[in-house]
Amino acid sequence: MDLSVLALCTLLLGLCLWKMNDLIYRYKTYIALYTSDKVIRFGKFHPLWGHLHLLIPLTKFHELTVKGMRETGRKITCYWLSFLYPILGVCHPDTVKILLKSSEPKNKQAGGGYFTLLPWLGDGLLISDGKKWERNRRLLTPAFHFDVLKPYVPIYNQVFDIFLDKIEKATSGGQSTEIYHRVGLATLDTLLRCAVSYEDNVQEQGSNHPYVNAVRILTNISLKRIMEPWLHPDIVFNMSSHGKKYHKSAKYVHDFDERVIRERKQALEADMSVLTKRRRDFLDILLTARDEHGVGLTDREVRDEVDTFLFEGHDTTASSLSWAIYSLSKNPEDQEKVYEEVKRVLGDRTDVDWSDIKEFSQLTLFLKESMRMFSPVPSVGRITTKEIDLDGLKVPANMEIYVLIYALNHRQDIWGDPERFRPDRFSNDAEKDPYSYVPFSAGPRNCIGQHFALNEQKVALAKLLQRFKVLPDPDHQPEIDLDLVLRSTNGIRIKLQRR
Repeated sequence: MDLSVLALCTLLLGLCLWKMNDLIYRYKTYIALYTSDKVIRFGKFHPLWGHLHLLIPLTKFHELTVKGMRETGRKITCYWLSFLYPILGVCHPDTVKILLKSSEPKNKQAGGGYFTLLPWLGDGLLISDGKKWERNRRLLTPAFHFDVLKPYVPIYNQVFDIFLDKIEKATSGGQSTEIYHRVGLATLDTLLRCAVSYEDNVQEQGSNHPYVNAVRILTNISLKRIMEPWLHPDIVFNMSSHGKKYHKSAKYVHDFDERVIRERKQALEADMSVLTKRRRDFLDILLTARDEHGVGLTDREVRDEVDTFLFEGHDTTASSLSWAIYSLSKNPEDQEKVYEEVKRVLGDRTDVDWSDIKEFSQLTLFLKESMRMFSPVPSVGRITTKEIDLDGLKVPANMEIYVLIYALNHRQDIWGDPERFRPDRFSNDAEKDPYSYVPFSAGPRNCIGQHFALNEQKVALAKLLQRFKVLPDPDHQPEIDLDLVLRSTNGIRIKLQRR
């Protein structure tokens, strides 16, 4: 045999043995994690599916987590997504803070929870990591300064006037109406108007609007791909009917964004003075931001951040606001307290001003409790870049870990009676561990747009309560669906009574 061929074969054999040894070491480590008395385990391990049969639907997984927490008091979960690899979950302030105090990136590799969003959202703040994330976070922070957020309040008022007119018509004669879809249209309308100054009768067109339809398809297929490991390889996914539909929708969203960005960029290049003649929006700030070297964002980076903001800013807010309206209908005494506050703050005015928002203390407590009971984002993911210690459990680098926000919000040992709706539990936040309640995540990678989202919801709820009393539909019970955001499989229905 030729000496060079022999050397190559020896090298390949060595690489195979090295890789095999690495895999064996990893699986021994993973099995040690799974069998530790520190973790909550989920039933019998299937040699092919792992615990996938216990994770679909995701609601079942979160129910098992809550049950495991109450039975064992443990702070970490461990389950296997098929036989390929285990995933950890943290569900107690002690373990949550260890993970969120660092800026560990979210997993965008194949198999990680965020890889399915990458072709759509790109490498924006939600998914990016390292130096790129740090630089872009600094550049985007001014877009959420109070001086920028303040002029958005009149837009919130305009959008939710349209929303209220529509649901008033839908509930005439004592009928109930499904609100989640309508709220989602309103929050998307808000984002398009505030972020890129785009108005196109979104609420009138509803699901017929191609952007609304595209975002719905992208979110549904993204979750489906996470839960079906055979769709993880790009070559398989891209050839499937789901992959083709996904990429067609992503192309529409990208073309839409690129057109808006291109037109704005041309306008700014022609005359920068336009920025002094109107309010600056999110897109203006993206296009004019410069780092310490005088370098701005590339066209692709601008598109990625616009895509990310439009998705995160409308879908999660729609979930939070819809469940808050549902909570008003189910808790009439708390609704009355919030209404009295709104009446006192607004008086005879129908529009909410910037200065009013800070006066809504009772409304703020109500909204916090609603986000605890119905976590808009049930979980957020991280991947370790070095070994960390979680409650005595040594977790290696490159391990995917989720902060199980929904489970955290339903811990008996943290919240006492977690299934009872009680806004006053937030009246003294100073007594709580700040990592016991993280609806917008926490630490360096917390949600950059949380004030935008909270302000929008407060305006929407204040205007709703000023005009209507919210009543439950006695014939309808929402069925919780823990998707990428918290939804209901059969919608959320309410009735309205004009005040």
